Amino acid sequence: MASARAPRRPASAARAPRARPRVLAGGAAAIRWDRVSRVALLVVLLVLVYLYAGPARSYWDTVRQAKQRRAEVATLKRENARLRARRGALRSSSALEREARRLGMVKPGERPYLVEHLPKGP
Repeated sequence: MASARAPRRPASAARAPRARPRVLAGGAAAIRWDRVSRVALLVVLLVLVYLYAGPARSYWDTVRQAKQRRAEVATLKRENARLRARRGALRSSSALEREARRLGMVKPGERPYLVEHLPKGP
C-alpha cells in the first residue's frame, strides 16, 4: 500500500542544530550585542523625542497666543472706529448740547424743571 506521507529524511537533516547561548567561564552568558544595540537605539530615540517635545510645545503655545492677540487687535480696531465716529458726531454744537441736556445740564439763565412720577409709556 502506498503511503501519502513524504519520505523521511535522515535525523541529521531533519533538524538544524540549534545555536546554544555561549557561556563564558564561571557560568556567565555572553553579551547579546544585537539586543544591546536595539535598546540603545530605543533610548536614543526617546531622548530625541524628549528634546523636540519642549520646543514643539512652545511653538504651539506661541501660535495660540498670536491667534488670541490678533482677535484682540481686531476687537480694539472696531472699538476705535466706533469711538472715532462718535467723536466726529459730537463735534457739532447741536450734538454737544443734546449730550449736555441728557446729563442734566442747563444753559445760564434757564430754569431747570424736574418732572417725577410720570406713568411709563404703553
